[in-house]
Amino acid sequence: MTRKVLLDVDPGIADAMALCLALGDPRLDVVAVTATGGNVPPEQSTRNVQAIVEQLDPARIPRIGAADPDQPLRTDGRDLNGPNGLCGADFRVAELHHRHPSPKVIADEIRAASGELTIIAGGPLSNLATVFQREPDLATQVGHLIIVGGTLSGPGNVTAAAEFNVFCDAEAARTVFRSPVTKTLLPLDVSSEVILDFGVLDQLTDESTVVGRFLKEILPGAFRAFRQRLGLEGIYVPEAVAVIAALHPELLITEPLFCDVETAGDLTYGASVLDRRHASAEQPNMDVIFELDTNAALDGILRGLQQAS
Repeated sequence: MTRKVLLDVDPGIADAMALCLALGDPRLDVVAVTATGGNVPPEQSTRNVQAIVEQLDPARIPRIGAADPDQPLRTDGRDLNGPNGLCGADFRVAELHHRHPSPKVIADEIRAASGELTIIAGGPLSNLATVFQREPDLATQVGHLIIVGGTLSGPGNVTAAAEFNVFCDAEAARTVFRSPVTKTLLPLDVSSEVILDFGVLDQLTDESTVVGRFLKEILPGAFRAFRQRLGLEGIYVPEAVAVIAALHPELLITEPLFCDVETAGDLTYGASVLDRRHASAEQPNMDVIFELDTNAALDGILRGLQQAS
């Protein structure tokens, strides 16, 4: 039986790879892909979601949600993902004149599969916060929410304290963290243990396949950016790790904790605060991934992308 999945993303190279995995896996029924600003501005994110889906041309085309052009964001990720988010790869898209807003698509799909829908949130949590603020009862109808964001113990990757997705819209993150949705947090310190090195290009870029041609376009620029900006001979792919986490929960070690987000501090805005006290008065509101079988996760990503080809 397939699992119904919605991906809320801000593509981004790692988000693009997550879409390759999810759309190509027969165990997943990707009912929708919704755009949120983050790595790129909202309108570019919407364009990127559409471009990726059109390039991959899956057997079942998911609904596409458009990001709010007025979405407030504190930063973007174009230093690592290039001006257009896909490291300069330019894909034409068909002009869609009646795009549905991402929050509407998310709300529709939650209602359509009440208690069954898995949502993978790979970008800032603005869309989900909007949904839960407008219709609070929908939070309890989500089957499972996997959040890519925050940190276990720091450091962040935008400031010393804050991870990118949470920092972009910390108020939205706080709303989602505090909501009653069943959720799991994939923190930066855990997801960044999985690194794709340059050698995967030869394994994944068979240009006789749809996915291979697509990855051939976007990956070389990503490796260059990570080397030049971070001094790494590889790339982080947290959203792809989240897809593997959804498919293989046996690879994870989690702990239920109360988690919140700092929205006021000058130095700590966007920091994820995990209450790890032994005698805390707070009740846990999410499962936090503390450990991940990194070798199995990496193998799962590589196998998944090869099979998706």
